[in-house]
Amino acid sequence: MVGEIHAESWKAAYTGFFTPQFGEGAVSHRRGKWHGVLAEGKDTVMLAALDGRPLAFSYFGSSPARPDSAEIFGFYGHPDGWGSGVAQVLMAASLDAIREKGFERVHLWTLRDTSQSRRFYAKSGFTESGEIRDHDFGDGNPIAQVEYELIFR
Repeated sequence: MVGEIHAESWKAAYTGFFTPQFGEGAVSHRRGKWHGVLAEGKDTVMLAALDGRPLAFSYFGSSPARPDSAEIFGFYGHPDGWGSGVAQVLMAASLDAIREKGFERVHLWTLRDTSQSRRFYAKSGFTESGEIRDHDFGDGNPIAQVEYELIFR
């Protein structure tokens, strides 16, 4: 379930940033990597469904870069659920869970050139921190990411 959501979301939103060959491999990797991640049990994964069909997931935990903060490592929605509101409900539940774990702030990184995800994070209460980094997904061509943060008040 999680792998399928991740793969289909990634394919719809990100493959235009990569060569077709690399994009296909990256999608395949995302489809299969979640068995190992979930077996580790290190961080929290939340799944959201609409009419019984899983359509979005969040993956978060303590930030390796900022011990006083949580980090959302991944937040993906299957394209079939885009615009349905399922992602907004999942984000609210994820932020509640992060707050319940005692964190006062949370941050995440998203591609600079993905306006849909950036609008979603802003709508969810996040603001840009001003930090930008280049991230190499494994093809040797770093892509700019922007950081978003939210401080619970």
